[in-house]
Amino acid sequence: MLRHVVIPSRFVQLFVLVLTPLAWLIGPPVSSAADLPLVADVEPQPLAAATERLIEALQYVGAPLAAADEAALKSAIKETDAAKSTRAIQKILDAYCVAGVTINAESRVSVVEGPVKKELVQQGWRTFLVKVDNQAGITPQLKIESPNLAPLYKRSSSASRPKPEITPSDVPGRFLDGVLFNNPPLKPNLSGLALEYRILQLYSRDVGRREASLGFNVGQGTQDIGFRNAVAILFNCAPAVEVSLGVKDFDGKPTTAAFVIRDNRGRVYPNPARRLAPDFFFHNQIYRTDGESVHLSPGEYTVEVSRGPEYVVQTFNIKVPADGVSHREEFSLRRWTQPATRRWFSGDHHVHAAGCAHYENPTEGVTPADMMRHILGEDLNVGCVLSWGPCWYSQKQYFEGKTSALSRPNYLMRYDVEVSGFPSQHAGHLCLLRLSDDDFEYPTDVKFDFQFGPEKGSFSGLRTTQIAEWPSWTLPILAWGQKQGAVVGYSHSGWGLALPDYDAGGNRVPVMKGTRSADKLPDYEVPPFDGIGANEYIVTTAHNVCDFISAVDTPSIWELNIWYHTLNCGMKSRISGETDFPCIYGDKVGLGRIYVKLDEKQELNYDNWIQGVKDGRSYCGDGLSHVLDFRVTPIGAGGSAAKALGVGEPNDKKQLSQLNLAKPGKVRVEFDVNALLAEKPTPETEAIRSRRLDQKPYWHLERCRLDNSREVPVEIIVNGKPAASKKIVADGKLQSLAFDLDLPHSSWIAVRILPSVHTNPVFVEVAGKPIHASRKSAEWCVKAVDVCWNSKQKGIRKDEQPAAKAAYDKAREIYAAILKESVED
Repeated sequence: MLRHVVIPSRFVQLFVLVLTPLAWLIGPPVSSAADLPLVADVEPQPLAAATERLIEALQYVGAPLAAADEAALKSAIKETDAAKSTRAIQKILDAYCVAGVTINAESRVSVVEGPVKKELVQQGWRTFLVKVDNQAGITPQLKIESPNLAPLYKRSSSASRPKPEITPSDVPGRFLDGVLFNNPPLKPNLSGLALEYRILQLYSRDVGRREASLGFNVGQGTQDIGFRNAVAILFNCAPAVEVSLGVKDFDGKPTTAAFVIRDNRGRVYPNPARRLAPDFFFHNQIYRTDGESVHLSPGEYTVEVSRGPEYVVQTFNIKVPADGVSHREEFSLRRWTQPATRRWFSGDHHVHAAGCAHYENPTEGVTPADMMRHILGEDLNVGCVLSWGPCWYSQKQYFEGKTSALSRPNYLMRYDVEVSGFPSQHAGHLCLLRLSDDDFEYPTDVKFDFQFGPEKGSFSGLRTTQIAEWPSWTLPILAWGQKQGAVVGYSHSGWGLALPDYDAGGNRVPVMKGTRSADKLPDYEVPPFDGIGANEYIVTTAHNVCDFISAVDTPSIWELNIWYHTLNCGMKSRISGETDFPCIYGDKVGLGRIYVKLDEKQELNYDNWIQGVKDGRSYCGDGLSHVLDFRVTPIGAGGSAAKALGVGEPNDKKQLSQLNLAKPGKVRVEFDVNALLAEKPTPETEAIRSRRLDQKPYWHLERCRLDNSREVPVEIIVNGKPAASKKIVADGKLQSLAFDLDLPHSSWIAVRILPSVHTNPVFVEVAGKPIHASRKSAEWCVKAVDVCWNSKQKGIRKDEQPAAKAAYDKAREIYAAILKESVED
């Protein structure tokens, strides 16, 4: 399959400004084209000033003129005879020109080839000059144009069947990137002088001889007639040095890691603007396995190496020599923690191979092999790649209903489904994990007319073949998923559940600049339920068809608030962690994670791991803090402890995470915890800590740092409120903590460092009574059902509204009954 590419050349300045180290401007050239015409009648003083700035600019971009030419040029500037000075300056600078541009009196632009040696470098930049004969005396920007600079992709439009506007056959000719350097000491616009020189940087993706058409304009319609505004130039693209990377894990075994390679000006390599998958254009990093390579020009670089949040980010300095075609560099990784040694295995259940930051042309997203590389490079034990609306009909070919054969020992990948870009999306996006079938099937024959996006028609029967035929609300989809053994829940839960701000007086006000975002849990304000997060969850969890609610990729207070309220009403949906790559977070996979505990005799396979997500034998977070082996023990008379129950474990009645007490009493909460912060705050970390809680990154350990210390607070949560806490030093060291709590009635208990890590709960039932822990939470849930219905009913198809209304009514009845039995707050 075609390997995928990159962004238009206009974005290059975001990533690279100039050439690679040691890829200097060509010295005294061997003429390969006719000399450029001399421009007469040039005012000497402004030409001299512009030439001095040009010398400075070339030095700034790391492409100075040859020493002899620079000396001669400075002498020419001082020449008192204006004609001699002008001729001498042109003679020297013309030799460095790849093209000569003439703007005639009618502002028409024509181009001829310059005399410089036409040499580029593979995966690197070369710098040239462009001579401008400005007969019109105009002052717009000079712009480069070329079919070889055309974008190699079209970013996702979210279409399920995108049009092939860029085809695989277009790719070979689009090997070039280019940018005119318009930064100080140069000015972005032409000066209006009769003569000036501009700096042009050209990048080649390829090696060997390549022909490019270079054209220029000074605005739409300024191109000269007869194709004279462009010239065909044959370049020789010299090979770069192939740098082989030795990548060894902390234990000396070969592995895969993320590499961010920069030169001494901070420019990223390989150039993101001309990358091919599996290296994504929207990343600084690339992922390489031990023995793989990257092409670099000779020079010095800094290399930042990482492998997910459990590793220490390291920076190395390397030097690529100029005396060979290959070079070897060795890198050894360092961990600061490894939950897997305690049988806690990481995963990200919300990763996409199409849509959002991905492209839909020349291919519809990227391949499973591309995604597997990223899963390995971020040390994710499990990665769930979800096909969804964008490119659905192409990407669903990768769904197998089983773990991908590309998986490795301890690194698993499976393709499943996010119900997003489907008719039910208004009520909340769904993660359907461990599906055996990815085409929805109704439980009984149905018949209806449909229209959703470009799809419309009539449906009759059971099994769907088009997106538009799926249900328009979420409960039947969740029930269908559960029926086939899938683990199902809501994605990016906070969207639609935004809570009002606080003003300076503590009053609740709409979200606005200068106010404080919601930061307390539980929050008794009812959100609008107007988004695509866990909105209809308020109904489906009451019907016991929702296994989990997702967290980490939306504001923590918004996500947790609805979960806390439903837990207070005795609901048992668990929490999980996700990234929504590359939609909410395009930085890397695994920024949001779920860690699942497996027993010693349990194999790490997908079925066991995903069952742990369903059972809640897990904690979620950013991977910068960890809560291991959270367990609760009843304390009997005299302080003797009975058998402990770990989160997600069954009791003697096979009830998961449920501790049964005959009467109110004490319990002991125990767990191990660690976290890692930099020893001192930095401007970068302070920037994270100072952001509102509804600004990214939503979950990050830096938000937990206490003052300027290295401490963070660990909290024991009972029924949504802190019952005990302890400060720990976030130095990476594992610490054992224990707390004794009095439980007067049935309650749920969890552990958190907010917003960095949160465990699933242990449920404690006292005297056989269910957890109805908060009258205010039950009231909140009753109101929430009505608000959600008012928000969602218009998006539900007419034929489905009776069933949906009945389900909403039943959920309201459930919460109303719980309200009558709930504990006063």
